[in-house]
Amino acid sequence: MTRLAALACTLALASGALAACGDDDPAPSSKEGSVDSRWSGPKTGASTGNDPSDPDAPDAPDADAAVSEPREDSVYPEVGDPSVDALHYDLTLDWDPDTDTLTGEEVLTFRSTATADRFQLDFSEPMTVETLTLDGEEVEFEESGKDLVVTADVTEDQEYELALTYAGTPGPVPVPTKRGDFSGTGFTITDTHETWTMQEPFGAFTWYAVNDQPADKALYDFTLSVPSPWVGVANGELASRTDEGGTTTTQWRLAEPAASYLTTLAFGDFEMTEDESASGIPITYWVNRAAEPGILERLRTTPDAMAWLEDKLGPYPFDTFGTVVVDSESGMETQTMVTLGNTEYTTSEAVIVHELAHHWYGDTVTPDDWRDVWMNEGMAMYLQGMWEAEQSGLTIDEQMDEWAYTESYERDFAGPPAAYDREAFGSSNIYYSPALMWHELRQMIGDERFFAMVRAWPEERANTNAGRDDYLPWLEEQTGEELTAFLDAWLLGEKTPPRD
Repeated sequence: MTRLAALACTLALASGALAACGDDDPAPSSKEGSVDSRWSGPKTGASTGNDPSDPDAPDAPDADAAVSEPREDSVYPEVGDPSVDALHYDLTLDWDPDTDTLTGEEVLTFRSTATADRFQLDFSEPMTVETLTLDGEEVEFEESGKDLVVTADVTEDQEYELALTYAGTPGPVPVPTKRGDFSGTGFTITDTHETWTMQEPFGAFTWYAVNDQPADKALYDFTLSVPSPWVGVANGELASRTDEGGTTTTQWRLAEPAASYLTTLAFGDFEMTEDESASGIPITYWVNRAAEPGILERLRTTPDAMAWLEDKLGPYPFDTFGTVVVDSESGMETQTMVTLGNTEYTTSEAVIVHELAHHWYGDTVTPDDWRDVWMNEGMAMYLQGMWEAEQSGLTIDEQMDEWAYTESYERDFAGPPAAYDREAFGSSNIYYSPALMWHELRQMIGDERFFAMVRAWPEERANTNAGRDDYLPWLEEQTGEELTAFLDAWLLGEKTPPRD
């Protein structure tokens, strides 16, 4: 996740400033024709990629890297279809700010996990599908609410190419939360007709047809067009940019598989500024030309934040990093291109540290079910706490004592972090409670074993999904400790466990 504006409210609560928080959260802290694909993986599962005769063509993505084990989500089962394993999304998207129209061409390469006469994707009803083919043949389909149901025979473990064109005016969908900093999720249009997306625990389906559940990671290519001088921004490496005939077109490639909630899309009057980390990672900042000057200055703390995290977690797990700043009060760890609201808090170094930390905890290793969002947020929050303690001169014990002040209230309000109220998604319980748990474990096993464990998990599980049933036995093996009772108390208990 993170839409971090709410996290500041918990600290406000600890100092008695409850009125600073959102009123609703008392404890927040695209029928005929086809589309040409630029990616042509054969049906055997290995990919040939782009035209090999083109010496400038980027390397083809490897379909095997995107093979997933989709599942029905235990918290939000109405979103996602476990019969679809998305391998690669090729999205060509045009934004018309005069009419607020998004026009899309999508080619989805997927593996069917079942033999059936139909399959479905998530796709928001305001968007109208104009053409749809499966392996180049027209097939029947129906749009019903958020479901795009395709009637066609598919065979278990076979790959298919679904091509569709669509158009419409997208908009956000309600999100099951009690937080004050967001109430909708997905594609958002600003008053100036610029756009941005944040989509947790779902909402990618507001702008493309997708299996919108975190267990299904896929590779992505984006081609984005918008009237100049505006520009489209998405995840991954900026492969090309052209400004011709009054249109700016950018091409982006995300070389590592990502969950749909970690994709991002923004169209606006952005200016790009280049930077680099001490370890050689290219960094870009995309800031609106009308933004206040302090935003870019704050973003330039990113190399220092990355160096600090690499010291704790090992090398940054991707090839590029960027930040796009949008008209929002929230922030999101969208993979390789973080999406931040344009407030002083959401562009602060604390938030930058948090969102960067997610690239190890949440992005390269992603939960397979929303019940385990604590795996992302708890460790990112603990690392943020360590950084904040260093900056303020507090000890980490003192920092945790401050956070512990409201922990029982957060647990009462939204439930235990691994069994939270489904209508209170993203509340402070999934941040602070597991952060405190990690600190207790650190005290129990000592710094050497603790930080070896923290580093090993994203190194061993890079570009995968995992859940609590994977993580807990791994933790016991790594630490040599019997941890089930300890972890269950913190993650599933109705009351806050005692702290040492």
